[in-house]
Amino acid sequence: MKFSLEWLKYFLETDATLDEIAAKLNAIGIEVEDIEDPAQKLDGFRVAEVLTAEKHPDADKLQVLSVNTGEGSPLQVVCGAPNARAGMKGVLGLPGAVVPANGMKLRQSAIRGVESNGMMCSVRELELGDEHDGIIELPEDAPVGEAFAQYQGTSPVFDVAITPNRPDCMGVYGIARDLAAAGMGTFKPVEPSGIEATHPCPVEIRTDDPEGCPAFYGRVIRGVDNTVPSPDWMQRRLIAAGQRPISAIVDITNYVMLAYGRPAHAYDLAKLSGPVVARRARNDETVQALNEKTYTLDDTMTVIADDNGVHDIAGIMGGEHSGVQTQTTDVLLEIAYFDPERIGVTGRKLGLASDARTRFERGVDPAFLDDGLAILTSLIQRVCGGEASEVVRAGSPPSEPKAVAFDPGLTERLGGIGIPEDEQRRILESLDFTVSPDWQVTCPLRRHDVEGAADLVEEVVRIHGLDKVASVALPRVDGVARPTATPEQQVERRVRRAAAARGLHEAITWSFLPTDQAEHFASDGEALWVLDNPISEDMKAMRPSLIPGLLSAAKRNADRGADGARLFEIGRRYLRGKDGASDEHPTLAVLLAGEKTPRGWVNGKAAMFDAFDAKAEAEALLAEAGAPVDRLMVMSEAGAQFHPGQSGTLRLGPKNVLARFGALHPATLDSFDIDGPVMAVEIYLDAIPAKKGKQGFAKPDYAPPALQAVKRDFAFLVPAELAAGNLLRAVKGADKAHLTNARIFDVFAGQGVPEGKKSIALEVTLQPGEKSFKDDELKAISDAVVAAAGKLGAELRG
Repeated sequence: MKFSLEWLKYFLETDATLDEIAAKLNAIGIEVEDIEDPAQKLDGFRVAEVLTAEKHPDADKLQVLSVNTGEGSPLQVVCGAPNARAGMKGVLGLPGAVVPANGMKLRQSAIRGVESNGMMCSVRELELGDEHDGIIELPEDAPVGEAFAQYQGTSPVFDVAITPNRPDCMGVYGIARDLAAAGMGTFKPVEPSGIEATHPCPVEIRTDDPEGCPAFYGRVIRGVDNTVPSPDWMQRRLIAAGQRPISAIVDITNYVMLAYGRPAHAYDLAKLSGPVVARRARNDETVQALNEKTYTLDDTMTVIADDNGVHDIAGIMGGEHSGVQTQTTDVLLEIAYFDPERIGVTGRKLGLASDARTRFERGVDPAFLDDGLAILTSLIQRVCGGEASEVVRAGSPPSEPKAVAFDPGLTERLGGIGIPEDEQRRILESLDFTVSPDWQVTCPLRRHDVEGAADLVEEVVRIHGLDKVASVALPRVDGVARPTATPEQQVERRVRRAAAARGLHEAITWSFLPTDQAEHFASDGEALWVLDNPISEDMKAMRPSLIPGLLSAAKRNADRGADGARLFEIGRRYLRGKDGASDEHPTLAVLLAGEKTPRGWVNGKAAMFDAFDAKAEAEALLAEAGAPVDRLMVMSEAGAQFHPGQSGTLRLGPKNVLARFGALHPATLDSFDIDGPVMAVEIYLDAIPAKKGKQGFAKPDYAPPALQAVKRDFAFLVPAELAAGNLLRAVKGADKAHLTNARIFDVFAGQGVPEGKKSIALEVTLQPGEKSFKDDELKAISDAVVAAAGKLGAELRG
């Protein structure tokens, strides 16, 4: 949310500096994200007077101006604006100034052979509006030579982040109240002037949806002149807030929303027919909104309608058909209180965001209906004239304030700081709470966030100063502290360090996914956890896998020119348990995308990652996590998200899947708009069996064997479909006492090998114990290896 310092000072009488106000905003929980000084963008632009204007000798549409800048001799400027003439005052950009609208740096140059020293500027070029038909015309009393930023009264602009629990600060008025309570000045409350009603309201106004719209107020103003522009001070404040001035009445409704956090709407009375009603929409009813898009509604949504149909998606956006235009002469002002939950659900269904929705779904002040309508009416009559009707009030807003029994001593017990009772009372009353002698605190209706005494402690402490809360160390008993990390946390630490040591970059992604991505990565028949009130539609489902988040991160990197991505993340997957409860599963995911090695004069083309790289990462990280890697089985069925011929699973037994790895399916990559290949690994840390005994990093001392190992080679003919890993595992189990390692060094099929067969050659390592092997012992081990292989249909090659 943006607002200018000048706007803030309209509601807050203060001598505090810009930096002091920014520091105090941060201290009371209104985070300042940025401070922009528009005067810096207008550096080099000054008020100037056109002394003479003559036709350019070589261009029909150009003039050569003699311009008085207030210093030295007049400057010669070539200008193409049709309204440029002798005697007028405007804004001159001097050489060296940068035009805000396009970033062009002005310089002395020749235009059609005539020297020009700068540029006379339009409203659009200085980003003060959309007009560009001519240059800015200033009043006759504008001081020649004065910096335009100073003449314009440009003011620094705050950009602040308002947390969802503080809808009362969604207007400059509420922020000024908080700053005044924190000692930054004196709050200047606005007392709406009385409006003289000259006639009954000619339009019936009612609410037929008291749940969605408990209160619906309105009045008609006849005889307005919407052709006049809104005042300069109002346009200046709206532009500072990022709003484009449109017309006087629209600008006034926007101003009231940004100033007081109170959205309202103005209808062209001539475009309405019959009663104006807040009601439920009908299924498949449509409305064209002010953003020129058409939305299909359903019967859960509240709308504002008349006999002709829907004119307004209640609390979110008005309709195109009934909006005010410059020729509008009679307007219906509407100000209402809408149910926050209904507004949020409707906005998410329609995928429609607006400033009004942001305020209504957080909860506006239900006590500000009459005052808001009076302020709107007063501003419209001041700017556009007109006669106001009586106010029609349909329904009533929530009006029962919340009362909280408060103990001032709770501030020290919960907040950690002792504050005198009279100071606590002053703080609460300055925030518009009512405090009785026995400390019954009545909350203003706009403070929906206050639910109990702890919330009042928070209010007192943040205004008094969180920086005044002393840092106190937690008590610690004598002796050596016990380890606080659980075995699961220790495993996560080890694999995190191991992944980083292997050249992978850690990513932290959201635990929420778009529903379609979550469904794509869910197991067959697995129900997702879907949030009823998500942050957005793109964060609606709890993730059943960590891979989608890493895919999104890889795409962002690729879109920004990264040649490859080596990412990992340790987090939780969220699955439905058998009893319907949420199950959290600690998981490690790895993503390898793009180039493994760049192209070069040795290897020619760049090498891409493949499924074997994914398997290597899976095995290395599983080993670090304590899994018995030498006993793992490589099996298929990695899931529909993976390429069926380039993926697999690592299992400890047929059913216990510790990890899945391989190339992701092209359909998966298409859904993320990623060019392949992309390799992924997902390790299920909670599936790794815990080691027996104590957990820790200490390892037994290593003593090398006294006798040299013996190596033997075996070549087997095996069925072509037999997985080499199965043969390797069988050989390793032939003699666990002496056979310490086995590895495959050759696989061959072709000439000399029978059809339907392949040759696999292995090297086995045999380690003697206290004495060297004898020939008969080596033969017995070799026979055991051959026998173990024979159970899989392997036979020793001759």
